[in-house]
Amino acid sequence: MKKLIIALAFILTSSVTFAQQKIGYINSEELISTMPEYKKYTADVEAYKKTFVDQLTTMQKEMETKYKAYEATAKTTSDEIRQVKEKELSDLQARMQTFQQTAEEKIAAKGQELLKPITEKADKAIQDVAKEKNYSYILDVSAGSIIYALPSDNIIGEVKTKLGIKETAALPKK
Repeated sequence: MKKLIIALAFILTSSVTFAQQKIGYINSEELISTMPEYKKYTADVEAYKKTFVDQLTTMQKEMETKYKAYEATAKTTSDEIRQVKEKELSDLQARMQTFQQTAEEKIAAKGQELLKPITEKADKAIQDVAKEKNYSYILDVSAGSIIYALPSDNIIGEVKTKLGIKETAALPKK
């Protein structure tokens, strides 16, 4: 009987503690897409992307021109010249593929660079609202993650102690 009373007291204490925590949620992608800075971000990324598209279009035109010239003279030229022309075409195609891959990587990096201050601004606003409205946690439904949590609810120190991990230099807090 004594164990039942202790267990019941524990459950009631736990539910009271849980009831005091306020949990909210947000769709950060929806928020960011409605921010005025997002329109500029989109335009800037598109302008940056256009420079690569223009260069790739020029390379494709060059490829088409060289291929037409190759086809026109293929039957009347020697094997050595045909091989040289085929190698030129092959090299140009490889350059185009490398250029396209590099361009995609640069566009993605530029997009991340330009989006970072927007997401930081959104995150700060979310954290400010969470603190003002006394939320314990804010969940992001677009990413399936926690955006804000009370630092006092972080149990990493206790878990490290349990595992026998000694504290080293503290990680920066968000």
